[in-house]
Amino acid sequence: MSSTEYKGIFGESIASLLLIIKGYSILARRYRTSCGEIDIIARKGDIVAFVEVKSRKSLTKCYEAIHNKQIRRIVRASEIFLRKNPRFHSSFIRYDVILVPDWNFPKHVKNISM
Repeated sequence: MSSTEYKGIFGESIASLLLIIKGYSILARRYRTSCGEIDIIARKGDIVAFVEVKSRKSLTKCYEAIHNKQIRRIVRASEIFLRKNPRFHSSFIRYDVILVPDWNFPKHVKNISM
């Protein structure tokens, strides 16, 4: 495993822990579809959040790593997840990002816009 892969998996673990502390349950991690991968799918009450995790050296670098192409990929992959899991059709769907800068607290950005 490369150091980049390790850093990504570590960032996803930190993000999952943050979500659990905030009262979310983790439905899936590294959910793969033909459209791409969703890092974390989490649920809290009637909200299902599709979460992209960005691990970089700084918070600024994390923000810079978010691109519209990735957001569209997550949206397409989430549609596949929802088709396969009809029990979540009545849930409020949200797209979030968790930024994990080196040696700093992660930041949860809810309901990112496209």
